[in-house]
Amino acid sequence: MEKLNESVPRVSAGVKRDYYRKTAIIVGVLFIACTVSPILSGLFTGSLDAPDYLVKVAANESQVLTGMMVQSIWALTCVGIPVMLFPILKKHNESLALGFFSLRLIECVFVFLAIVCQLSLLTLSKEFVTGALDASYYLASGTLLHAARDWAFWVGPAITFALSALILNYALYQSKFVPRWLSGLGLVGALVYIPAELLAFFGFDQFMVLALPIALQEMTLAIWLIVKGFNSSAIVSESVRTELNEIK
Repeated sequence: MEKLNESVPRVSAGVKRDYYRKTAIIVGVLFIACTVSPILSGLFTGSLDAPDYLVKVAANESQVLTGMMVQSIWALTCVGIPVMLFPILKKHNESLALGFFSLRLIECVFVFLAIVCQLSLLTLSKEFVTGALDASYYLASGTLLHAARDWAFWVGPAITFALSALILNYALYQSKFVPRWLSGLGLVGALVYIPAELLAFFGFDQFMVLALPIALQEMTLAIWLIVKGFNSSAIVSESVRTELNEIK
């Protein structure tokens, strides 16, 4: 009976290790999908930004719809990452875990808002081809929809994403769930990405090269999680600390 009781913690520990390992792989895949999907969607949505978009969007309807489906995957991965990470980040700091989740949820909402704007442009283009109304009406409506889409992308996948990356890597740096050099790179990347986006807002797009560090860090983090996983000893340590605090 004593041997059986001793084996229970070992089985439980093994189950937890498997859980952390599977979670790390899923999060790594989601990070890659979240980075690749917006790039891939651009291959299908080029007509939305063409000078004669009112004609081209309707002519490329299937491509635009495919791009919207890919962007939907982007939006879902935005929220899928914090959902998978929440139980682990919570062991270190529940407030940071909630903050990260909330910001990525906001990003998800704004990506879907941008999708709605782009689908509305498709409808507008199809109406323009029929020539039911004066061209100036379509041009004015198209300008508004483009502006709404651009604002949605700027607030969501730009500023909100940068803030969420800052919170995530701060939590990872403190908890040591991944090597500190990796989370430290993410902190630096997020800190330089925020002013780059602000400068881009004022028309200084040349500074968007500063987005490369955070993009490189996210892909490195994704590969690390898939290959190496989380630092299980750090997670166990945080779990013990949390349990002791609850007892006190």
